Amino acid sequence: MKFYRTIGLIALTLTLAACASTPDVAVIRAPNPENPNVTASKPIPPTATNPTGTCIADAGKVGRPYTVRGVRYVPSRDPNYNKTGLASYYGKNHHGNQTASGETFNMNAMSAAHTTLPLPSCVLVTNLENGKSVILRVNDRGPFVKGRIIDVSYAAAKELDFIGAGLARVRVEVVD
Repeated sequence: MKFYRTIGLIALTLTLAACASTPDVAVIRAPNPENPNVTASKPIPPTATNPTGTCIADAGKVGRPYTVRGVRYVPSRDPNYNKTGLASYYGKNHHGNQTASGETFNMNAMSAAHTTLPLPSCVLVTNLENGKSVILRVNDRGPFVKGRIIDVSYAAAKELDFIGAGLARVRVEVVD
C-alpha cells in the first residue's frame, strides 16, 4: 500500500513539474518594417512548449466563468477583440507568484492579465499617447479595477513607456 502511494506521489510531482515550465520572454529591439513602433518579443531560449520563438496561444482552451468581488466574468474566444481603455501594470509585488494559467509571473517577461480572453492569448497593446506597441502573452486574470481593460507586466509597461504615469490609454487587439 505504501509503495503504491509513493509511486503515485512521484508521478504526480513529475506531472506538475512538467506543467510548470514556461518560456522566459525578453524584448528584442529588432526593427519591424510594418510598424517601427512595435517591439517584437520572443522567448529566450526557445523551449519544447514554444519552439518557434513567437507568442503562443492555445486555441483549445478558453477557461471557466469566475467571480471576483461580486462581478462575474465569462471567458470567451473573440478573434476580433479590439478595445480601447486604461492599462495598468504589475511588477515586484507579484513577481514569482502563480498566474491564473498556472505559470509563474515574471515581471521582466512580456505578459499581461485580462479578465475574459483565453489563457494563453496573444495581444497587440498600443499606447495611444505615444504610439508605442508590444505583443504580449496573456497568461493571467485581471485587472479587477473598474475602467481598466488590461494589466501588463513591468517589462511591457517599460516598453510602452508608462512606468512613471502608472496608467496609459491603450488599444488592445487579439493577434493570431
